[in-house]
Amino acid sequence: MDDDRERFTALYDAYRMRVWAYAASRVGGQAADEVVSETFMVAWRRFGEMPSASLPWLLGVARNMIRDSVRAQTRRDSLAAELRRWTTEAESDVADGVVDRIAMLRALAALSDRDREVLTLVAWQGLSPREAARVLGCNTATLRVRLHRARKRLTEAMSRHTQEASQHRAPTIEVEFS
Repeated sequence: MDDDRERFTALYDAYRMRVWAYAASRVGGQAADEVVSETFMVAWRRFGEMPSASLPWLLGVARNMIRDSVRAQTRRDSLAAELRRWTTEAESDVADGVVDRIAMLRALAALSDRDREVLTLVAWQGLSPREAARVLGCNTATLRVRLHRARKRLTEAMSRHTQEASQHRAPTIEVEFS
């Protein structure tokens, strides 16, 4: 095991800056640090499978990390754009139900990706906590805690957005017939 650590340390020392330079040229310096970290974490886990030509393999892993990161960001941006579109469309209606929908969509958009994911898996996708836990790769107890906390944060965000929305509602006009 010590021999593997020494070989890995030598590999890391030899190629870290080259992997970082590759990543920085693709995603910038700040994100490159994370790519290097993830790349060498994969390299450690798969150290026994690594070919003798290590640098191309490491750069391939870094490329995959960057690609996956870009895909994830694209999905997040797409979801945020969709939520904004729904909110904008909903704002054109003035019915009370729509105002509540606007508040819900805004509150949902304000949550973290993690909270949004757990809520949508259970509420929109109709998964049970056990099924949602399997999707997220955690146990059911952990999922229930995440779901509880996400619901609490959604309720708080809903309250804020409902108050904001109610301030912008048109006044109600009551008419009396004599």
